[in-house]
Amino acid sequence: MMSKKFVLLLLYVTLVIGLGVFPSTAQEQAALRLWSFQDPGFNTATQAQIDAYMQAHPGVTIELQTFPYDTFIPTLQTAFPAQDEADILMIFGTWVCSYASNLAEMPEGLVDTSIFFSAPMDGYTCDGKYYGLPQEFNLEYGAVLVNKEMFEAAGLNYPPEWANWDEFVSDAQALTQVTDGQMTVAGYLFTKEDPIVFSFLSGILQRGGDYWNADKTAFQFDTEEARATLQQMMDMVNAGIVDPVLFNGEISADAAIPFFQEQAAIQLIGPWGISYKSEFPDFGEFDYVPMPIIGDAPLFAADSGWGMTVSPNTPYPDIAWDFAKFAAADPESALAWNITSSTIPSLRQLVEDESYQARLLEGEPWLEAVLPTLQYGRYIGRMPDRDKAMYEIIYPYILDMLQGNMTVEETAQAIDRDTNDTFN
Repeated sequence: MMSKKFVLLLLYVTLVIGLGVFPSTAQEQAALRLWSFQDPGFNTATQAQIDAYMQAHPGVTIELQTFPYDTFIPTLQTAFPAQDEADILMIFGTWVCSYASNLAEMPEGLVDTSIFFSAPMDGYTCDGKYYGLPQEFNLEYGAVLVNKEMFEAAGLNYPPEWANWDEFVSDAQALTQVTDGQMTVAGYLFTKEDPIVFSFLSGILQRGGDYWNADKTAFQFDTEEARATLQQMMDMVNAGIVDPVLFNGEISADAAIPFFQEQAAIQLIGPWGISYKSEFPDFGEFDYVPMPIIGDAPLFAADSGWGMTVSPNTPYPDIAWDFAKFAAADPESALAWNITSSTIPSLRQLVEDESYQARLLEGEPWLEAVLPTLQYGRYIGRMPDRDKAMYEIIYPYILDMLQGNMTVEETAQAIDRDTNDTFN
């Protein structure tokens, strides 16, 4: 039986081919390759775009070649010096500036970049130049998964509408379960890698601070706002709503599994984590609801999501960029891609236009909670080594603090020192 998402793609492809809405920019014979990482939703969505484009451009062949996620970066790093990378490259936006010297600059006038939300588009902007177009808005902070059965069993309002953090923590305490002195259900699971990092960065922003200096040439993590955010995390552990020794990045390699295994009543995760529900067909009802904010606006830090870039070595740059524009900037194509890949749109029109938003929410109803907040997203910034800063410095130091091995002050100082060392 075909899924609703796949039927939507077939209808869309049939429509655009029948109407002939694609620009006929490429009539010559041309064979291109597109590289991406292996993901069923992403690959199905991208192949549908390729098929539609090739139908409208009979002389063009685009072959999708995919790689396991863990080998995708090494493959790029090996291919770039040899100049044998694919013509079109799907790259995570936060990586783009690191590889800008190996990517083609986007032709002037290809698209108006303001049609995209700034958080994803900023990842493709390097020293005032554009090196690609984003297809998704990467979100790791702002909404949480909540377990309906657990809320109702605890006598709590469902779905919750928290006015402040005190209400949030109070619910999490009521939801926490401990058996024989050991926590079996975390009231609020936020102690995995991305939740810790993005809670920290977003907490600083919501308190009116910044983790960059004025000209973004250095980090500043030993600040009042950073220490207040760390203290809030520590207070939640002290309130008994999560055990950071039992519940952390080692609890499961797959981020949303603890929630769907009913080890957490509330879990902080991006909406992409909802796709794990398919592995648990007997799981009951759940929702994805906004978190309470700390400051006056729900500011949050965001990576730049996946999107299309082009090799400077392609013999068909016009075709490659035309496909990138179709994939990311054509609203019908982008909508089908987002729904099929279960991602958040980077294209403003899909969120701000009521007709497109209605179709988006029909395909991804769980996004309703986060769409109003996308305007407040801030790109994390051009870090010298993003993965090292996040996963080798910020996450382990904060986890050490939550486990009682460091003070708030020591943690802020250590993060400030070691992240700034990555500039050397």
